[in-house]
Amino acid sequence: MTEQLVVAVRLRGLRKQFGAGAHLVTAVDGVDLDVNDGEFITLLGPSGSGKTTVLRMIAGFELPTAGTIELDGVDVTRRAPFERDVNTVFQDYALFPHMTVQENVAYGLRVKKVGRAERTKRAQEALESVRLGDYGGRTPAQMSGGQRQRVALARALVNRPKVLLLDEPLGALDLKLREQMQVELKAIQRQVGITFLFVTHDQEEALTMSDRIAVFNAGRIEQVGTPAEVYERPATAFVAGFVGTSNLLTGAAAQAIVGKEGTWSVRPEKIRIDLPETAAPPRSGEHSADGTVREVVYVGSSTRFLVDLDAGGSLMALQQNLQTSSMDVLAYRESRVRLAWRAEHEFEIASSTA
Repeated sequence: MTEQLVVAVRLRGLRKQFGAGAHLVTAVDGVDLDVNDGEFITLLGPSGSGKTTVLRMIAGFELPTAGTIELDGVDVTRRAPFERDVNTVFQDYALFPHMTVQENVAYGLRVKKVGRAERTKRAQEALESVRLGDYGGRTPAQMSGGQRQRVALARALVNRPKVLLLDEPLGALDLKLREQMQVELKAIQRQVGITFLFVTHDQEEALTMSDRIAVFNAGRIEQVGTPAEVYERPATAFVAGFVGTSNLLTGAAAQAIVGKEGTWSVRPEKIRIDLPETAAPPRSGEHSADGTVREVVYVGSSTRFLVDLDAGGSLMALQQNLQTSSMDVLAYRESRVRLAWRAEHEFEIASSTA
């Protein structure tokens, strides 16, 4: 018997407009979404796509123009932020510089008039959950950027919210620290078991951390799925281009190469690139296309080849630099090549709804 999932957050017909008349802007346009209890779900999209506005409506910082928000089955659409069992972690940490780390984490409990002994105990537990158990006596100025972000996380967790909302919390960190924090944040979420709603515009961050991803575009959700589903089977041309590299075959090119009309895509890492004179004939179940290398981008561990196809259009191919140097791969520029891939790695996608 399949275990029934408990819905922690349910959004129905959520809509948000700003301004009036000729200046009316629709930031969120009819969003439906169920977030399961204990799930790490990411709202992913470019700037202005509506993802942060949705998060702010769930938190209660913005009231929706239309639609409903339920938390744990209770309609909280018109409730104030303090009446909702959620906490928010922001990009700028918002720590009090004159307080110690322990005092920062315990501050919310102090406002709620929780006793000192209980405050101290729960703040210490929260700090230990983010691996900062020995740092309570320090001030924020004595902490690194990653440590301050974990303090902000502990301060949100100490209230034991049903849902934790995270608004691009890693955006201010440098690349290496951000990658470390991605792994840490997911591990912390598994440990505490709280539902996480995470907002980001970083596709790799979303793919790395999420149980599911909701891809936003122009105020709407274009696709919801696991990282593998969104990446391997994008539902629209927008998703194919935003989550990864857009490799689209349409019109005459699709007919000539795939043998069918429609819009088709194949991910760059699925494509094999050979010189025509040394290329083996296409294997059973493969498609191939000849073309000319327009551009070569060497990125250390791999190289990206942008190839203009004889049949029309272009494809990006990705090759791992296992035994080649930058000079080897740069020599491909303006060369004739043959691209080949397994037919099972191409997928048909719909036009974007935006």
